[in-house]
Amino acid sequence: MTVNFNNAHEMILMARRNLSQDTWDYICGAAESETTLRRNRLALDCLAFRPRICRDVREIDTCTTFLGNKIRIPVLMAPMGSISNFSPNGAADVDTACEEFGTINFISTVTEPSLEVIAENSPHPKSFQIYVRGDDQWIRDLAKRAVNAGYSSITLTVDSAFYGNRERLSPWQVALRNVPARAFQKGITWDTVKMIQDAIGNVPFVIKGIQTAEDAAIAAEHEVNCVYVSNHGGRQLDQVYGNIDTLPEIVKAVNGRCEVIIDGGFTRAGDILKAIALGANAVAIGRLQAWALGAGSSDGLVKCLEHLEIEIERTMGLLGVTSLDQLNPSYVGESRPVRLPHEHSAFSHLPGGRIE
Repeated sequence: MTVNFNNAHEMILMARRNLSQDTWDYICGAAESETTLRRNRLALDCLAFRPRICRDVREIDTCTTFLGNKIRIPVLMAPMGSISNFSPNGAADVDTACEEFGTINFISTVTEPSLEVIAENSPHPKSFQIYVRGDDQWIRDLAKRAVNAGYSSITLTVDSAFYGNRERLSPWQVALRNVPARAFQKGITWDTVKMIQDAIGNVPFVIKGIQTAEDAAIAAEHEVNCVYVSNHGGRQLDQVYGNIDTLPEIVKAVNGRCEVIIDGGFTRAGDILKAIALGANAVAIGRLQAWALGAGSSDGLVKCLEHLEIEIERTMGLLGVTSLDQLNPSYVGESRPVRLPHEHSAFSHLPGGRIE
């Protein structure tokens, strides 16, 4: 498949042409007033760079590691459900793109094809993300299936006790919240965390949905391998902080005891490098990933990541750093935003500024 777009603006327009209104709203929408979605973007826009000059930046390394696995840029693919609505082979398209480009994808419980089929699709490391849809035995059996299939880590999502009130969605999408098995998600406790850790043995374990220093500290006490800072892209609880606002306190709370990754509104290289400067090990992308898949399936996602890599290298050079470990909080400071935030506000050259 040949995918021709020169930048993310063109990619988003291609995705919109290819996707139905229902699918577009599923990708772009969030809960209730969508304040959390906008705060994710606003929090990023309220940080400005403090670049350094007169440094040799002829050789720049954009690589990093996640849970011991080398990745080409500090960008992971966030877990997403219903991918088959906007990419023909569902999560297998994401997996194919990550194998080709050189990064890691999170595979959601509620996507297709099966976890075993995706595991066999490519040899690169990937993480299986659990939405709890059954009792303790169901959870243990699913975690062991993923381990036996060869997943390099297991991720538990903990911010979905109730399905977010996503008012932008169409009636058929709203019906998704009434799946009876979702009720099991309400019973997740720290005992659930320990149970999964016991079931998977030495396989690295990630908790997704941490939003406070208090919970991050508890996660570190439970010896999780990675804290995943996420408010579900604004799709769950409305009116919470933007994710990067909470990142510094979470990094401080874990104090190096585990890795920290983050998602929520990250669409440009500058967004990603702000998070790295504030202590994140890597950033996960959701909506940007979905737009790329909508524009051109796995080829579209590879092309999006290639553009992002160029942006990251350029931005690092202009900041005066040649490797990601040179970034620290001194490279960012508080500032005032220059535009109103929304899901497309990082792309100021879109016709009308926002695609609905």
